[in-house]
Amino acid sequence: MALLRNASNGFLGHFRRFASSGCTIYSLSSGHVKCGVSVIRVSGPQTKKALRAIVANKEYEPKARQAYLKSFYHPASNDMIDRGLLLWFPGPASFTGEDSCEFQVHGSLAVIAAMLDALGKVDGLRPAEPGEFTKRAFFGGKLDLTEVEGLADLIHAETEAQRKQALLQSTGALARLYDTWRRRLIRCAAHLEAYIDFAEEEQIEGGIILQLTKELKAVKREIREHLSDQRQGELLRDGVRTVIIGAPNVGKSSLLNLLCQRSVSIVTDQAGTTRDIIETMHNFGGYPVVFADTAGLRRSTTDSIEQEGMQRAKDCLAQSDLILLLADAKNIKHLTHDDAVAPFVDSYLGELDIPRELCAGKRLQLVANKTDILSDEENQQLGQLSNVLTISCHKPDKMPVFLGSLEKQLKELCGEPRAENPRITNTRYRQQLERCIENIDIFLRDYRPDVYPDMAIAASKLRNSVRCIERITGHISCEDILDVVFKDFCIGK
Repeated sequence: MALLRNASNGFLGHFRRFASSGCTIYSLSSGHVKCGVSVIRVSGPQTKKALRAIVANKEYEPKARQAYLKSFYHPASNDMIDRGLLLWFPGPASFTGEDSCEFQVHGSLAVIAAMLDALGKVDGLRPAEPGEFTKRAFFGGKLDLTEVEGLADLIHAETEAQRKQALLQSTGALARLYDTWRRRLIRCAAHLEAYIDFAEEEQIEGGIILQLTKELKAVKREIREHLSDQRQGELLRDGVRTVIIGAPNVGKSSLLNLLCQRSVSIVTDQAGTTRDIIETMHNFGGYPVVFADTAGLRRSTTDSIEQEGMQRAKDCLAQSDLILLLADAKNIKHLTHDDAVAPFVDSYLGELDIPRELCAGKRLQLVANKTDILSDEENQQLGQLSNVLTISCHKPDKMPVFLGSLEKQLKELCGEPRAENPRITNTRYRQQLERCIENIDIFLRDYRPDVYPDMAIAASKLRNSVRCIERITGHISCEDILDVVFKDFCIGK
């Protein structure tokens, strides 16, 4: 029990301080643009007072979670502002866990401004800070930290796959998995402490240590499997960084323009037009891709600007997830079988002065451009190579095949979001899970009954493994993490 109390004291203490502030907040929760309907949210102990002031009825008692068509008035002037829908959500059955209400009004800027001004005239109310409604939901126990971050990802989702993954996380898929591990680790730590404190007096059997060791190994194995996901969740959340590299004037900028279906990079007949990194985010088959066009690479040049561009290209390559290695088709046409492709890639990377280790751990796809200058026979021969994609930026009739292959590779890199197998979406989660395993490993390594180790130290390692999980879910106070999580939320959410 002491372990459970210590694990939650920081969180509960912070919640009590937060709840004791007693302020009621309000804000526009829908978009800050002209629209048909806008939603203004209020949350806190003075919500019913605010509701009654706006409907100009001090005795008004709305039923919970029912929509009412009402006239809204300014409490200072009694002038009617608008006519719209009112919804009342008494706590704790609300998003924040507090008394809350929503005013759904016409979405003109004038109506919104008048409603916000009216709420500001009610004693005890103040405008909400960015993310404050969600922060109250977190401290009220309505959401854990993974669900909060999933909600933020859902708000910022730009592709269908991102939406699916964020929705799963915001509805608790990761929270349930991590809470299961947390409870199992707490149970192991509690059993160990009970063994330390009461083994002699209560004659607790020593076999309990063997059981908890077995359970710790099982938890460790499950976390390790969870970590071996090839960063699929993070790639889907942040976008697959796809860099286009190749020799000067091989068609990198032309390919980027074709992929994005707009003129992103300048294209000329002069080699070396691109000097800096040109990046653009693109929704590609439901998957987010950050395409990067780079300067043409070669072994040496006396142009200082070109040298800087080449170095930036290599730096971008080092940070990439997928490499599109673009080559002139006339330099590949002699390849007659798949086994010859890898030696060509190694030779070509050498010509570009790219160390092979810079591409280690990344997916690399060789792309042959300018196939329009080849004969039909040469094109047919190239088409038989299963690990080479062929295109012509001047005659993009082969682009559908190329795009289909690229989409397939993106799907393999990002995977498919599934409720039964939620993925790690944040580097912070990965770091804490790795530390959790480290602490379990220390316990399993140091605890040897034959040499009677210091059991108190061993128990501290198990407590540390629990804290690692709790730093992910927010069960303990972690101000620095909370600041990072909530800073990107918009006002009204």
